[in-house]
Amino acid sequence: MGRIKPHVLLQQSKRKKGPSGISATTIIVCTLIIVMLMHFMFYRHWSNRRRLQPESYISVSEDENTLAESKKSDLPGYAIVITSKGSIIVELYKESAPEVVDEFIDLCQKGHFKGMLFHQVIKHYVIQAGHNKGPGATEDWNLLGKKYASMRHEAFMLGTSKGNYFNKGFDLFITTAPIPDLSEKLIVFGRVIKGEDIVQEIEEVDTDEHYQPKISIGILDVALKEMV
Repeated sequence: MGRIKPHVLLQQSKRKKGPSGISATTIIVCTLIIVMLMHFMFYRHWSNRRRLQPESYISVSEDENTLAESKKSDLPGYAIVITSKGSIIVELYKESAPEVVDEFIDLCQKGHFKGMLFHQVIKHYVIQAGHNKGPGATEDWNLLGKKYASMRHEAFMLGTSKGNYFNKGFDLFITTAPIPDLSEKLIVFGRVIKGEDIVQEIEEVDTDEHYQPKISIGILDVALKEMV
C-alpha cells in the first residue's frame, strides 16, 4: 500500500471536521432576548392584574347590592287585613319604611294581630286597632291635629303609633280622610288599595264619648302576599 502524502491527510482532516462551535457573542445575544421576553411578559401580567383589581372590587360591591335588593324584593309586598266587616288589602312600603315593615311581617307570622279590636274610631279621621284599650292616644292625635291643621296626611294610610312601636308594642291605624300632619306621633308604612268601603263601614259604627265602638269589631287575621 502506497504512502499517503501529508498534504492529502490535511485535506481529508478538513473534510471530516464538524461545524464550528457557537460563539460567546451569539450566546449572550440569545440570553438577552430571552430575558427581555420574560420581563415583557411579567410586566404585561402585572399591569393587567392591577387594571382588573378595581373592576373586581366594583363587581363584589354590585353583587352585594344585588343580594340586598333580592332580599328586599323577597319580602311580601301586600297584607290582607281580614276583619269582622270584610277584608282590607294594604300595599306595604318596603322601600320607605323597611324596618317597620319587617316587624309588621314578623308579627303577622306570629299571629300578633289575631283578635285585635278596633277600640277607637273617629269619624272622618282615623280608626285604630290595638291591644291597649285606653282612650288616650287617638284623642291626643286629634288635639294635635287641630293645632297643626295646615299640614295633611292622605286618606286610607296604614301606620302605627311611635309611642307603642318604640315600647315594643304595635298597634294599627287607618286614616279615613286627609288629616293634619301627625308625623311626630305616627309611622306610616302602607296604604289601602282595596277595601276602602270596609274602612268606611267600620268608621260609621256608633261610639261612646271616648270614641270606643259600642259593638266589637276586630281583626280575625292578617295574610301576607307577594302580589294581589
